[in-house]
Amino acid sequence: MFPVGDDNSDIVIIPYVNYVFIGINIIVFVFLQGLGGNDAFTYAFSLVPHEVTTGVDLVGPQTLRVGSETAQLNHYPATMGVYFNFLSSMFMHGGFSHIFGNMLFLWVFGDNIENLIGHIRYAVFYLICGIGAALAQVALGPDSIIPMLGASGAISGVLGGYILLFPKRKVRALLFNMMTTVPAFVALGIWIAFQLFQGYMSSSEGGGVAYGAHIGGFAAGLILIKLFAIGKSPRVMRRVSDLEA
Repeated sequence: MFPVGDDNSDIVIIPYVNYVFIGINIIVFVFLQGLGGNDAFTYAFSLVPHEVTTGVDLVGPQTLRVGSETAQLNHYPATMGVYFNFLSSMFMHGGFSHIFGNMLFLWVFGDNIENLIGHIRYAVFYLICGIGAALAQVALGPDSIIPMLGASGAISGVLGGYILLFPKRKVRALLFNMMTTVPAFVALGIWIAFQLFQGYMSSSEGGGVAYGAHIGGFAAGLILIKLFAIGKSPRVMRRVSDLEA
């Protein structure tokens, strides 16, 4: 199931923070990462768990061991320091499908959260979820030298907030090449179930996708969203309640 749209009839603002986040991700991928071909930039600004836990910037060829197999990773200096990469890594992507999927999810679900909690709160919420997601992945693999990058963790936080605030919101999704409409708790429930399954499988297989970050970001969104919604306009909250009834 692949979400492609939702009910935006309650939106009363222009979600320009969401648009800015999407724009930054695209600009970084196209111009700074060279459509994924600029390894020096990508490796320099990705987050490496081993660097975070030791404070040591890995530079040059590094040997990656997964089970009985080995591979070489060439690390570049972290220009702004290893901890700055908590921020920079969430605006980079590994390829076209990676950025397309992430930006589509952000486009579909981010505007509703921004509409409800406001521009500044949404920006802070998004960034905190992204950092929380990265911390979750570091905690699961503190010695890993595999670079982490992508907006998936922050967007997972948006999804966590969305499913809590808008559980019955109608979401348009592709299912076996057919367009269907389902409640958000179904679409996103399937998504998080897949993340949990893949996270379990990758923990034993050494997979390269940071499912721990996805799950950690989702949990951060669930935990934080009500805090960020405190004191918001009763008028907006009533409109949300009417749509969720």
